Amino acid sequence: MKRTNSESLFEQAQSLMPGGVNSPVRAFKNVDGKPVFFKSAKGPILIDEDDNKYIDFIGSWGPMILGHSNPIILDAIKAQLELGTSYGAPTSIENSLARIIKSQVPSMEKLRMVNSGTEATMSCIRLARGFTGKNKIIKFTGCYHGHVDSLLVKAGSGVSTFGLPDSPGIPKELAALTYSCPYNDVEALSEVMNEVSDDLAAIIVEPIAGNMGFIPGNPSFLNTLRELCDAHDSLLIFDEVMSGFRVNLGGAQAIYKIQPDLTALGKVIGGGLPVGAFGGKQVIMDQLAPIGPIYQAGTLSGNPLAMSAGIALLDTLINVNPFNELEKASSEIMTHTKNLMNAKGIPFSTSSIGGMFGFFFSESLPNNFEDVVHSDDDMFKKFFYTALNQGIYFAPSKYEAGFISSTHDHSIIDQTKIKIEKAIKEL
Repeated sequence: MKRTNSESLFEQAQSLMPGGVNSPVRAFKNVDGKPVFFKSAKGPILIDEDDNKYIDFIGSWGPMILGHSNPIILDAIKAQLELGTSYGAPTSIENSLARIIKSQVPSMEKLRMVNSGTEATMSCIRLARGFTGKNKIIKFTGCYHGHVDSLLVKAGSGVSTFGLPDSPGIPKELAALTYSCPYNDVEALSEVMNEVSDDLAAIIVEPIAGNMGFIPGNPSFLNTLRELCDAHDSLLIFDEVMSGFRVNLGGAQAIYKIQPDLTALGKVIGGGLPVGAFGGKQVIMDQLAPIGPIYQAGTLSGNPLAMSAGIALLDTLINVNPFNELEKASSEIMTHTKNLMNAKGIPFSTSSIGGMFGFFFSESLPNNFEDVVHSDDDMFKKFFYTALNQGIYFAPSKYEAGFISSTHDHSIIDQTKIKIEKAIKEL
């Protein structure tokens, strides 16, 4: 499969943008290659600048749960375009989207729209510190919560890809306020709690991690987080930027039946347009300006285009509730892949929840970041490229989750299985 135009565009991009990309994981560094440049997408299919077609298992990292260029979402955007793209003032559709989110995620008694998942988590941290009057944060190694100074400590995703667990530019004094524990490790967490409990503002976690590959939180681990926060008057923050409206209508918190104090959302709630939101208990949210002393603002927050797209998407998700079917589809593909890998004597593990899935070249499923690090890098790279050349677009890093859409129908699933079979034969 030739990608001449992509290679030429990447060469141009490197003189225009750092590393030739606007977000690091796109650079294909983890697979020692060059990125594919895309020009269009429809349903489950991506088309690159060389007119190659790929079955997409990234879905813009989550929001394309109904497939690319969904007509319901496009019609909503077009209708709003005729009315204006941004007002910098309140609109009724902000109320409508907030009401929908609140109906599905009851822990978000009040919420505020922002423009990205990073803004959402950043705002949760500031709000937690302001509300509790405490300073320290506990996060978990491999959980990525955006490029926020307080949280970019032993993160996952692109940071792991580049082997930069701590980013230059973050003051040591600020980093010292963040403690990073192994994911799914109650014992290690308890030790840290003993050290910082008197000054702990919050624990932030991806209840279903999507930035060190796909690793669900253990129920006992997540329940312990809730208990420890209650015992020490600290806030529990669920970062559901990836899992929100992606694994279940109520997110991971509905699956685990755990109510966090604050929740960060992103991606899906804007139907593919830049958006995020954070929310939680009313007594906490009411500490935000203009009625409280904790400041947070954004000119484009609640942008009418994003709100319109989000309403169209969430209304459709509520009506069709596709999560069981999505999980069946990804499980069918991954089970088929596992059987083929095992037949060749290649260690392979996989799991799925709702519209998210993951796979690793390891005998057993990883439980935390260290387990992912020790999975087979070389085999991942080989499989990634043999699959890519067959027209399967998986994430270009073993530290990323996979996503499937409702447009991955039986025909697409069958095509995927055939392509994967061909790809594995080349390993």
